[in-house]
Amino acid sequence: MSEKNNLNENENTITVVNENGDEKQYEILLTFTNEDNNRSYVFYYDEVDADESGNIQTLVSRYDETNSELFELEEDELAIVEEVFNTFVDEQGLEEDE
Repeated sequence: MSEKNNLNENENTITVVNENGDEKQYEILLTFTNEDNNRSYVFYYDEVDADESGNIQTLVSRYDETNSELFELEEDELAIVEEVFNTFVDEQGLEEDE
C-alpha cells in the first residue's frame, strides 16, 4: 500500500486508498506505537463487511504518520501486534474468532 491514506483519530476513521486509487473508509479500533521499534500501528474494520453471523474482520497495518502511508506487516511484527490485539480483546471482553 503506497497511496496516501488519511488517519483521523479525532473522528476515529481511516480512509484507505488501494492500488487502483479506490478509497474506502474504515473505523479505527485501536492505534498504538511500539516503543521497541518506534513504529505505529492501526487496527481498523468496516462493519458493512460483517459476515452472516455478524463477525467483523479486523485489519492491521503499520502506519507512517509523516507520510500518511500504510504498510503491510513484516514477519517480526506479527507477534507484537497479535499480543496487543489479544490484550485489547481480553480487556474489552470481546470475543475473538480464529
